[in-house]
Amino acid sequence: MGQHVIKMPDIGEGIAEVELVGWKVGVGDAVSEDQIVAEVMTDKATVEIPSPVAGTVLALGGALGETMAVGSELLRLEVAGEGNVKPGEAAAAGEAAAEKPAVARAPEPPPRLPDPKLEPASVAVKAPDAPALTNHESRITNPRFTGEAPLASPAVRRRAWDLGIELRFVPPTGPGGRVMHADLDAYVARGGQVQATGGGSSGYARRSGEEQIPVMGLRRRIAQKMQDSWRRIPHITYVEEIDVTEVEALRGKLNAKWGKERGKLTFLPFLARAMVLALRDFPQMNARYDDEANVITRHHGVQLGIATQSDSGLSVPVVAHAESLDLWQIAAEIARLAAAVRAGKATREELSGSTITITSLGPIGGIMSTPIINHPEVAIVGVNRMIERPCIRNGLVEARKLMNLSSSFDHRVVDGMESAEFVQAIRALLENPALLFVE
Repeated sequence: MGQHVIKMPDIGEGIAEVELVGWKVGVGDAVSEDQIVAEVMTDKATVEIPSPVAGTVLALGGALGETMAVGSELLRLEVAGEGNVKPGEAAAAGEAAAEKPAVARAPEPPPRLPDPKLEPASVAVKAPDAPALTNHESRITNPRFTGEAPLASPAVRRRAWDLGIELRFVPPTGPGGRVMHADLDAYVARGGQVQATGGGSSGYARRSGEEQIPVMGLRRRIAQKMQDSWRRIPHITYVEEIDVTEVEALRGKLNAKWGKERGKLTFLPFLARAMVLALRDFPQMNARYDDEANVITRHHGVQLGIATQSDSGLSVPVVAHAESLDLWQIAAEIARLAAAVRAGKATREELSGSTITITSLGPIGGIMSTPIINHPEVAIVGVNRMIERPCIRNGLVEARKLMNLSSSFDHRVVDGMESAEFVQAIRALLENPALLFVE
């Protein structure tokens, strides 16, 4: 028997280091050839690392959240034959591994089904594995997503009720994220407060626990990106109200006539088309600014980013050359990218190169927002909630569908007047949707 070291491969594009965000194996596991053993994250995408050989895992080369250089040791296997490690080196590595605590494998969280009520821009992407630690609180095998009800048997629920414990605060260790009796015991042992009289008032139980959540993987990338964008770009935000009654009526008619054949249209393709047309007169918005070289690059093609919220954070897949697509093609491309992101299969190219971005929170979008520009772009258009309310038109009160666009611009390269004129151009197109089809 010999040892085989799997080194962090060169992913390409000049990437020198990556972040380790997921282990798919643990010490002692049997690994087959081409089996996925780890997930790493570059500055844009998650990449799966396969094993080139079959063997048994002897040691893992890093902890989750650790930054690893290309060429460093990722995994050490015991294999049949000589392997790629000399006997002397293998013995030294074995002694070092004995002194170093083994890195445990973190089980994967359960998949979350997408919410069909959300806009296509609101999708779920593959979440990185939770960090593997040693105490009870950190062995949360299946963390719950925000808003999901805790899983527990009737007996556990009854006991939690009698103790005055809210199950949502109890870290689960059972299969599928289920809270077990042992989890209740551990919660109480850690100082979780219970009701002395029992029953009926668990919502008022005193709680003193806390939890630490490592910032890693996609969330770390988002934090770095947002901090960099806010630090480097002086933002100006312009908010305008738009009457979308006519475009919504057109959308309904198109869906009624062509929905089964071509797919349902949401509001986003109409906004995308309006932006493409407006950018013809405002090319300075479809640009990227290199503030180190002091060069503004205006792009002829519109590489339209769609800010996409998920359980693990925000990503921006790109509708390539939106200027060449009609409404249904834009809608189909948004859906395709959403499916790719949801499956964790979006490529680096699909997540890179946007020249201007749309961000939308759909029906929960509020009345306004202050979106942060996707550096090094110079503009982002934000969609707020659509509401119906009375308006005065030609001296009469009518019910109209209204929505605000909250858009931010890089004030170093876009003047306030230009930003207002650009949004007004989009408004004119959406309030007169026939213009979207006139060349």
